[in-house]
Amino acid sequence: METPDLIESLRKDLKQSLAYLSREDYSLIEKAYEYASYAHSYQTRDSGEPYLVHCVSVAKNLAELKIDHASVAAALLHDILEDTLVTEQELVKEFGEEVVSLVKGVTKLNKYQFHDNITEQAENWRKMLLAVVKDIRIIIIKLADRLHNMRTIKFLTPDRQKNVSQESITLYAPFAHRLGIYKWKSELEDWAFEVLHPSQYNAIKTQWQKRAESNTQNLKDIEEQLKEKLAGTDMQFRISARPKNLYGIYKKMERQNKPFSAIEDLFGLRIITDTVENCYGILSIINSSFKPVEGSFTDYINMPKSNMYQSLHMTIIADKGIVVETQIRTEEMHQRAEYGVAAHWRYKKIAEGGGKTDKEDNKDSLTEDRLDWLKKFIEWQRDTTDSGEFLTSLKTECDFEQVFVFTPKKKVIKLPYGATALDFAYAVHSGIGDTCMGAKVNNKMVPIDTKLKTGDVCEILVRKNIRPSKNWLEFAITAQARSKIRKYLKEHGK
Repeated sequence: METPDLIESLRKDLKQSLAYLSREDYSLIEKAYEYASYAHSYQTRDSGEPYLVHCVSVAKNLAELKIDHASVAAALLHDILEDTLVTEQELVKEFGEEVVSLVKGVTKLNKYQFHDNITEQAENWRKMLLAVVKDIRIIIIKLADRLHNMRTIKFLTPDRQKNVSQESITLYAPFAHRLGIYKWKSELEDWAFEVLHPSQYNAIKTQWQKRAESNTQNLKDIEEQLKEKLAGTDMQFRISARPKNLYGIYKKMERQNKPFSAIEDLFGLRIITDTVENCYGILSIINSSFKPVEGSFTDYINMPKSNMYQSLHMTIIADKGIVVETQIRTEEMHQRAEYGVAAHWRYKKIAEGGGKTDKEDNKDSLTEDRLDWLKKFIEWQRDTTDSGEFLTSLKTECDFEQVFVFTPKKKVIKLPYGATALDFAYAVHSGIGDTCMGAKVNNKMVPIDTKLKTGDVCEILVRKNIRPSKNWLEFAITAQARSKIRKYLKEHGK
């Protein structure tokens, strides 16, 4: 049960977090806070805390992104329809359609009975994603909700901890990555990693802490060297250090089949400047001042990731053989890298007269680009009734580990890690996929189930009398390819 002292303490804490809102906008938050406090007044969480603590924590997570007041109000009310006797009609009367549509988007389908957990999970995600396509704020609220749930996961039973963590690491964290919200992605991964692989988590954490002190001093030394090299220029810059998250280190150890002691770049340096030209100017100075690790340079400014992430990446070898990964980006790129699609709200500026600036229109288009993959996924999954198939495809599409494969004409095709030549064929064109008989990868003949890697040049070989077969579903992994194959089999018989 909530006490008056707790209610006032939470109210004050929330208000401080939302100082960026206008007084008029904050009045809606006050109303939502009072409503949530009353509706959840006799509810507690598994931790024993009043339920209102969770509602405020979710709202504060959103405040970190400086998101709009309607989203924060919806965060305070996000479990009202699911966990209390308040009806949708009552909520619309009090808060209007916009806030209630956000609340409905994150509300589970509890009124339906499902025969198993997989079906329930799939249908809840299907419902939410259909709402997300209309309003991206829904998934951001859901991520903020899941982030607080993971921070308090130790209060759940072991089985529930594992189920929630598995969903977090396979769906929520990749979704945060897709939206470019790296801070949340890394934290979700590390909480889930601790639950799912406790021995590996503790081993890496212990070794990381042992090396942290020396790494911190090394980074300071390199930072001073960089400042000295850049001091003679008129370029604006600031430098910050960043540790890699533990799950990221674990995945790198797995991917490269290396022990922790062989992973050198546990920390990195970010150099943030004001213009794209200065990014390349700073790169040139670093190149001439330090020894770069061969093959480590990647230009994500000219070729952004699918989530619009942009930076210059290069790993350098400094004094004493210290290996450091450096990232160079503009301030705007940095905000987009940290907060992803939510940077849209952090830096939203309306021009005088109420119109949008060119930069604002550009951010709207970036938001649309980030949702484009989801719209296509929902279209491809429209006829999928198998819940397991739906969830597997969603996890594949959310997984941000990608390969960049070239057509013979040097067009880049981005595919999920593990994609085959057949997936590539369907990514080029459905007609090419349907008649794919084989492929040439780097001028060598290969079968269509060959897995592709970054840098491969792939040419698809077709034949008119070739048609999709059921066994293609055994190695095609992208939702697009699987959807086209199923469609053909349905229309033409198996």
